[in-house]
Amino acid sequence: MFKSGGLEHGGRLRAASQRYGIALADWLDLSTGIAPYGWPLPLIPATAWTRLPEQNDGLEIAARDYYGVANLLPVAGSQAAIQALPRLLRNARVGIVSPAYAEHAAAWQREGHRVLELSEAGVNRALERLDVLLLINPNNPTGRCFAPAQLLSWHARLAERGGWLVVDEAFIDCTPAHSLAAFSERPGLIVLRSFGKFFGMAGIRLGFVLAQPALLEQLAELLGPWTVSGPSRVVAMALLQDHAGQQVQRQRLHGDSERLAALLCANGLAPTGGCALFQWLVAAQAALLHEFLAGNGILTRLFASPVSLRFGLPPDESGWQRLEQALQVFAKEFV
Repeated sequence: MFKSGGLEHGGRLRAASQRYGIALADWLDLSTGIAPYGWPLPLIPATAWTRLPEQNDGLEIAARDYYGVANLLPVAGSQAAIQALPRLLRNARVGIVSPAYAEHAAAWQREGHRVLELSEAGVNRALERLDVLLLINPNNPTGRCFAPAQLLSWHARLAERGGWLVVDEAFIDCTPAHSLAAFSERPGLIVLRSFGKFFGMAGIRLGFVLAQPALLEQLAELLGPWTVSGPSRVVAMALLQDHAGQQVQRQRLHGDSERLAALLCANGLAPTGGCALFQWLVAAQAALLHEFLAGNGILTRLFASPVSLRFGLPPDESGWQRLEQALQVFAKEFV
């Protein structure tokens, strides 16, 4: 059902370079759901490099304002929280709405929990048997967006029995109205937010956990001090406060996602789903298209179940033209 080892992710350009014999600099990487562009970064003072990070530098205040919450915990990417949360429970029955980012299931299985793969339609039937329900909103890779009212209903049923609803909102920054951040102080509701995807800075390795103070304290004790580097804190604080830049980023991502969907449709490859950061295509020819594009130095993310491709956004006009030309050739030969 789920594989707990050897998990693959997008962005593995070095492996692709070796496999296809194409230099790293010659790739168009569409394999991740990360914004391919950001905006000017602040200067980093020397003290951010020479001193240990401190919590009273303003990052937490900026993040609480951005997410609209009273309590949160910065972590070294939401991946750190994904791996740590299962260590706070024992022998739990965990339902994960599938398809989903595979690291979630792997982390819960690694700690000995029983993991059940669920369809969205199967959640209501399974909920009474679960200690934890975990889902991604918008979903990765389908782009499916869950209504807040539905999620809060599921949470209420779980919370009655001391259960958890864990919502990974890594891709929600472009549609913040769908976020459960404002409800994250409710018992048993845990919201994970990624910084790198929307802000186009995956290398900064920063995320936030939104939850009740008691759970955040447990998680902080487990992860230990100084989980986020000083330079990362400086950059993140500035970008979280740049409301004008955030608005421009949202508009650009929405527009480019719509452009990507139209481009796929124009070549007989209508997307099955998607969100502002990627488009998702389920097709019998997905593996063939993946290989064809890779042979032309364009890396996409191939999924085995269901057989599908996820397309990230090109970073510039030359990338758009390159993708369009490749899709046109594929459409003529194979579609």
